[in-house]
Amino acid sequence: MTRKNTKNTVKETYAPVKTILISQPVPSRGNPYLDLEKKYDLKIDYRPFIHVEGLTAKEFREQRVYIDEHTAFVFLSRTAIEHFFRMVKEMRLRVDPDWRYFCANEAVASYIKKFTKMRKRKVFVGERSIRDIEKYILRFKDEKFLFPKSNITTDAIPNYFRELGVEVTEALMYRSVPSDLSDLRDIFYDILVFYSPLELESLYSNFPDFAQNKTRIAVFGEKTKAAAEAHGLFVNIAAPTPKFRSMTMAIEDYIKKTLEKNK
Repeated sequence: MTRKNTKNTVKETYAPVKTILISQPVPSRGNPYLDLEKKYDLKIDYRPFIHVEGLTAKEFREQRVYIDEHTAFVFLSRTAIEHFFRMVKEMRLRVDPDWRYFCANEAVASYIKKFTKMRKRKVFVGERSIRDIEKYILRFKDEKFLFPKSNITTDAIPNYFRELGVEVTEALMYRSVPSDLSDLRDIFYDILVFYSPLELESLYSNFPDFAQNKTRIAVFGEKTKAAAEAHGLFVNIAAPTPKFRSMTMAIEDYIKKTLEKNK
């Protein structure tokens, strides 16, 4: 993982691919990499390069945000719900049965049941995003909205609420931080797959002397690509594109090229 090179002279050679490391956990549902692994006789490993850590109650208090002064809560993920109710418990607050919950989708909304009795008329659910329930946000615009978030959450939700003229308070409740990857120091993979800029930061946090050399780099999203290139990496595989909507499609196309080049 740290095959140091003083200068990045990487060029595309389409060398054979046998091993791939995905910088995320094994997908919990419908792993799209399994077919790829079997079809091309690959060894695909999964290792989260980042993990989530919750703020302590003390850290949360330093923001001077008070949960019990709010009456409506905006959730984009199950992780946000988990850390919200954890914070409520740690701060010994009462879960008010009149609180309203505005959720991005059904999978997020149903997770509330794990922590409190869910009253359907207090929960508003989008099909795919918060924008789907705009009419309910506007109907209850006088509620005091709180948006639990992480350190990598974008400004999309606060900006959207501002567009609607609805006040929302942001509350940092958990962080995505680099994981310890020291056991990978002497392990080489043909392809490293990254889905976020923070995963690249984790790579260099663990291995400051990392040099690409023969490793191929696959990235998902423009921001991840930009982060890779900012580190001087040569991006061999990128998705999504008009031709390849998913990472597996882009990787498969690359592997086909390597097979053709190495006949």
